[in-house]
Amino acid sequence: MTTFEGALFWGFLLVYGVVMYVLSPKSKTADSFYKGADDQGNPVGQWSLTASIFISWIFAKSVTNAANLGAAYGVTGGLAYASYWLSIPVAGYIIYLIRTQTGARSLQDFLTSRFGRLAALAFAAAILIRLYNEVWSNTAVVGGYFGLPGDWEYYAAAMLFTLFTLAYSLKGGLRSSIFTDVIQAVVFVFFVGAVLFLIVPANDTSALLSNGEFRLDAGFDLLLVALLQMFSYPFHDPVLTDRGFVNKEKTMLKSFVVAGLLGFVAVFIFSLVGVHARLNGIEVMGNAPAAVGQSLGLAALFFMSVVMMTSAGSTLDSTFTSLAKSLAVDLPRLAQRASERLPSIRVGAVVMVIFAFAGNLPMFAGTDILKATTISGTMVMGLAPVFLFYGLTRWSPWSFHLSFWTGLGLGVLLAVGLIPASWAIGEGKYALLLGVNAYGFLLCSAGFLLPLVLRRLAGRSLAAGEA
Repeated sequence: MTTFEGALFWGFLLVYGVVMYVLSPKSKTADSFYKGADDQGNPVGQWSLTASIFISWIFAKSVTNAANLGAAYGVTGGLAYASYWLSIPVAGYIIYLIRTQTGARSLQDFLTSRFGRLAALAFAAAILIRLYNEVWSNTAVVGGYFGLPGDWEYYAAAMLFTLFTLAYSLKGGLRSSIFTDVIQAVVFVFFVGAVLFLIVPANDTSALLSNGEFRLDAGFDLLLVALLQMFSYPFHDPVLTDRGFVNKEKTMLKSFVVAGLLGFVAVFIFSLVGVHARLNGIEVMGNAPAAVGQSLGLAALFFMSVVMMTSAGSTLDSTFTSLAKSLAVDLPRLAQRASERLPSIRVGAVVMVIFAFAGNLPMFAGTDILKATTISGTMVMGLAPVFLFYGLTRWSPWSFHLSFWTGLGLGVLLAVGLIPASWAIGEGKYALLLGVNAYGFLLCSAGFLLPLVLRRLAGRSLAAGEA
């Protein structure tokens, strides 16, 4: 960077951190810190909740991945990644059913009531892994606009960004997270529009929107993966699911539907950044937004960095608040070592501080941010039958465990390269991932249904014997 560029980028980072801290409200009660209520105990409003869901799920790594896939496969890649946002309305509807049919106040409450405490603990462990990944995978994207991995600027920017986000998260918890999400959503939309204003006129619009092919070896395999993971992926992300219990059922459902559709459109539109790179022969080197920004000049690169900071900030503060709730509230209740009363704010604050630093350790080791989505989504495929078919049983711990651990086992085998090539569907880059998710869904569903079938058969045999 030149001196002027450095002053611009570092200056914005400093201004962003100070403004977010000053504007974010301070939580005075545990209800406000952990549940997002205001000082009078009123729940989050519908449009604030919608904006929060929308922006907190548009991770910095997500828009980067969408642009990279656009560069690799054209609009097919963009649609593939944007399809993950359609899982938000799916999750909202299922949470709506859970709340109205079972009266559960959280997913942990629901799982405990239907599948036992051990099932809820296994689920809690899965979401903690997910939250841990969210820290480094977002701060690393921000660092990439200040330097390359290995450069001090890269790590300094990532850690400074972490400290700023931690500061206002400690100040207000979930209430602060949702409040700042609204601001970040507005800034995000404005600067994405500014980026498009630079990109669209530089291309033939029809070519920009039609580049790509719907073939398994051209990105369509990843689109099918996203559609399969739609029924499991959102449930291991408390950043999303915690927001399903902070307002009335119908208000929540409307917010989830609108936020999901807006997110789909926003992510697909941003993937056109990568399509622009593909059409113009720009070498993306794993970071299409940065590469395109550099090719279009300083203004475009600055716009890209603002998009990344706002999307990363909205996700990171939500991650901190979800970690605080998971470790300070949910896990102690599952262990039966806490009452229904919420813990003090200080307990959640300590959790945030620990994970702010521990969560960045993988960034220093270096890893692929796309794997934080695709691999973790595969490992929790066993959650799909649990939430889709829960109405078939009142109590069946074995159904949860046979489904959940089957999916987790397949995800681990895929991650370490032990899934045979014969499982692949097609010949594309994601052929094996598609095969594991398709066959895995069938195996997990069979695992979930097996105890129910055996119980019914045993009941019939008993009835026949009595007769």
